[in-house]
Amino acid sequence: MAKLGRTIKLRLYPDTNQANQFLAMSHEYQRLANLVSQWIFDHEFQLSWLKINHHLYKIFRQESVLNIQMVQSVFRTVVARYKTVQEQMKQHPYRYKNEENKWVQVSKDLTWLVKPIQFHRPQADLVRQSNYSFVDKMRKISITTLGKRTKLGFTDKGFEKYFSEDWKLGTAKLVHNRGKWFLHIGITKEVPDFEQQGNPQIVGIDRGLRFLATAFDSKGETLFFDGKKILHKRKKFLEIRRQLQSKGTTSAKRKLNQLAQRENRWMTDINHRIAKTLVVAYGSHTLFVLEDLTNVTFNTDDLPKALRNSHRSWSFFQLESFLTYKAQAIQSKVVKVDPAFTSQRCPKCGLVEKANRHHETHEYRCKQCQYRCNDDRLGAMNIEMLGQDWLSGVKHPKIKKLTTAG
Repeated sequence: MAKLGRTIKLRLYPDTNQANQFLAMSHEYQRLANLVSQWIFDHEFQLSWLKINHHLYKIFRQESVLNIQMVQSVFRTVVARYKTVQEQMKQHPYRYKNEENKWVQVSKDLTWLVKPIQFHRPQADLVRQSNYSFVDKMRKISITTLGKRTKLGFTDKGFEKYFSEDWKLGTAKLVHNRGKWFLHIGITKEVPDFEQQGNPQIVGIDRGLRFLATAFDSKGETLFFDGKKILHKRKKFLEIRRQLQSKGTTSAKRKLNQLAQRENRWMTDINHRIAKTLVVAYGSHTLFVLEDLTNVTFNTDDLPKALRNSHRSWSFFQLESFLTYKAQAIQSKVVKVDPAFTSQRCPKCGLVEKANRHHETHEYRCKQCQYRCNDDRLGAMNIEMLGQDWLSGVKHPKIKKLTTAG
């Protein structure tokens, strides 16, 4: 069995007194989180919960009004944030050109941080039952504050089904956004694993800019997700951002922040739609194959100058994340393969030749067997082939460079 995770978002309706209690608790939680972060930074990034608890627990209990469970929650929250940053740094090594003008990669770890991780927004992570629980036949929620627990109303619009199915409620995050209070609750559920036996369908997915995703399945059919409208809208966002940056006023900076949030919400929605379309189109018992795009950049020569940085900011990894958990829910699976030569290999004769791909016409033309194909479709075809290798038992499938047919 596999564990499926989701986050449900409840809108809370505190009165003025309750809202003030939440705000005070969130500020105190934030203060302690920054103290713990400073301690970790000053002590060679020790991420052992036991060591942090040993050195800081008594101090916090003496000087803080947070209860025992909340203090322990602070420790777990900060350690989790450092582990997340640690994983992100591993995925993005430092790159530089050496004296021979060759690119060199150096792995990064937490010692590359020049200052402790900062918790800029008031927050509070609440443990199920200890810090929050549902009461009055699920009509109200009881939440810990700096004083006694308080009861208040909530709405779960759009998330009702998660309370009636076999989902387990976990740690929740108290969130204050634009004058409103929310509770984001992590939930889990066990679902059957993906079965490699039984001839599952294989879908190779090539991600890019001109086409956000191109899917090629084991039946030989192709699905394109056009990215032209996305690039056009990104150009509009970029133009507005430059105008605001040129002003440099406090109002402009506030609008820049709002613009960034709006753009992120829009991009997230696009990724959700693509992922949902893929799992609906191909259904259960499907192996979705993606390239491992860590440290990979995209050719942007055919894009306007203003959009040459699109490959840096477009959330390819977010799409991968959304597809992974949506696929898991229907007993399908996402695997990542080496991206080397996926855009250069001829799927008919096996020749690997960079010059066969013509960016200006978005076409692949094999000079050896004369095979012709859309270049994005070709990438998806080769990725699907690597999926076949993975399914047959190859742990790390990779295209070998052949300069003649083979």
